[in-house]
Amino acid sequence: MLSSGERELPAYISNGLIGLRVRDIPLLAGMALVSGYAGEHPERRIEACAAAPYPLGGDLSVDGVWLSGSASFVRDCVQSYDFETGELSSQFTFEASSVRIACEVLTFASREDPTLVCQEISVLASAACDLQVKAGIKAASVPGRALRHDRQTPGEPEPCCDGSLLWESAGALGTVGLAYVTSLTGGIASKAERQLPPLSGNSLETTYKFRARAGQRYRLQQITSVICGVMHNQPDYQASRFVAKAKFDSFKTLRDENRAAWAELWKGRIRLVGAEKRWQELADAAFYYLHSSVHPSSPASTSIFGLATWHDYHYYFGHVMWDIEAFSIPVLSLQQPGAADAILDYRVRTLPAARNNAHLMGRRGLQFAWESAPSSGNEAAPLPGTAAWHEDHVSLDVARAFAFHADVCGADDFRRDKAWKVISGAADWIVSRAAKTRRGYEVRASMGIAERKDPVDNAAFTNMACVVVLSDVIASAKLLGRPINPEWEAVFKNMHIPRRGRAVISHDDFRKDEEKGATPDPLMGIWPFGFPIEAEDEAATLALYLDLAEKYIGSPMLSALYGVWAARAGDRKLALKLLDEGYAQFTAGRFSQTLEYRPDRFPEQPMAGPFFANMGGFLMSLLLGFPGMQPDTGETSGWFKKRVVLPEGWRSIEVDRVWVRGEPMRLNAQNGEFATLQPL
Repeated sequence: MLSSGERELPAYISNGLIGLRVRDIPLLAGMALVSGYAGEHPERRIEACAAAPYPLGGDLSVDGVWLSGSASFVRDCVQSYDFETGELSSQFTFEASSVRIACEVLTFASREDPTLVCQEISVLASAACDLQVKAGIKAASVPGRALRHDRQTPGEPEPCCDGSLLWESAGALGTVGLAYVTSLTGGIASKAERQLPPLSGNSLETTYKFRARAGQRYRLQQITSVICGVMHNQPDYQASRFVAKAKFDSFKTLRDENRAAWAELWKGRIRLVGAEKRWQELADAAFYYLHSSVHPSSPASTSIFGLATWHDYHYYFGHVMWDIEAFSIPVLSLQQPGAADAILDYRVRTLPAARNNAHLMGRRGLQFAWESAPSSGNEAAPLPGTAAWHEDHVSLDVARAFAFHADVCGADDFRRDKAWKVISGAADWIVSRAAKTRRGYEVRASMGIAERKDPVDNAAFTNMACVVVLSDVIASAKLLGRPINPEWEAVFKNMHIPRRGRAVISHDDFRKDEEKGATPDPLMGIWPFGFPIEAEDEAATLALYLDLAEKYIGSPMLSALYGVWAARAGDRKLALKLLDEGYAQFTAGRFSQTLEYRPDRFPEQPMAGPFFANMGGFLMSLLLGFPGMQPDTGETSGWFKKRVVLPEGWRSIEVDRVWVRGEPMRLNAQNGEFATLQPL
């Protein structure tokens, strides 16, 4: 994918620990986020994922004219993404003093060594000139302060790296350590003058000065290690250790290993047989963005934009939200289970915060924060925290993700040591939240998925999710030999589900013309959440909300699921149409970044992406929804209870490798047949 650099979101590079926004001219500092690194938001004063010093800064000077001060002299900016290897290539020309410099920049974040980001700057001069090339760490406009920096290695006669920096976030809520190494090759590069000045303007840079020859290519390679303080109490020193090893290993080795790691991930590519080419391209892009933003080593889950941010939008402050468990875990459990483990481990680590949150609300068990602070798990919603008042379903989404992952991975120790704590804690919360009435058990003054101005009684998705989670806890108790709380069973059997005729409706006293009345939250309760429902009731509910699709589609999250819902209704033509309107039309730009809002429906919204609820919903549709896969505690042969219905024209969905109960399996979903999982 190539572009001349239109006005749009910058490229996004990530490995799940570090995320970079790389500008069209990569030497100009973009933005960097680091998993677990938090600071005080300058306006809201809440804990937020904080911008870190940019680890791959650079600059270029021709006969004393610096690119950073003369960006208007830059021409022919072109960038290309290689999703298969996770590499971004950028090309541009810089002309000053009648000398034209052709510049190529390669950027990637290592998956094999996830604290490392790497960049190679290649320059070719049209005529002899005095050339200077810089590489280093830039924090000129980054909130926070430098606590220390080093050019020397304490106790050693020679430095192990070019330099290290310890940076503290605004509000002193977190620290991040960075260390980098550089090398210059090509022609007379060995005779270049190398300068390593002290920290200046919150930048730590290495400059190479030399007389460039016409037609001679020079390459400046930089490797930077970035470590969050939640993973080490002296992160800058640990970064120095890692980057010294990276120097020993070599840039080429890091690149080769990163390519090999991506080749391994791509064994899980979702192939759409019979679909138009664009659908395969969209599936590949979604696969790349999701998998690049998570890693088994991540200490703080990921946000609903991964580790991406930009200056023109809040990006929900990088908070960990229910969307990740609801839309990403089902995909990752099957395709990158180690990353799913890491995301769920964040919830285990922050259980004390969830327990305290429940107690503060006068409830038992676990109530996870609506907007979870990345370092602590505490509630971090912007004041006055309106959504956090009534959005109760987050604990149910988290618990369901643990149950789903336990069913898919099949590991007894995960269910016993981790999942049980979360699922049983959520079950205890349910019985303390539900009120017993003549109609059974009800959840009053709550919210469903639609964030309306006023709460409602018996939000259907919340009540349906309660039933599913209580079913999960009862099944897990039987597997683990744990006692079953009679209150769990009572609420499970008698939870009130609002209906009109046979159709489940969004809440008590629901009206189609009310605020956000078209939101299809009961459909999400049916799939992907798995609420048990009779066929006639499902058909009636599908008919009700598919008829309202035009009024909702284009909104975030649930739009991506409409294709599956239409397929469950047996309408292949409508499935293809709604998949296009509910997902394909959310993607934009040269790199197919999936936006939060569909641009034509919400032109007033900033272009913010890649948005993981939409991408996760699309990938979940391909892996689970269309194939009809519903994992449970039983044998995998029982996970497929309906024949496959695919969008019109699609013949099959095939995946050469998914992970099921620790074993690699092949998924085959042929239209009109029962899908199968076969051991490799």
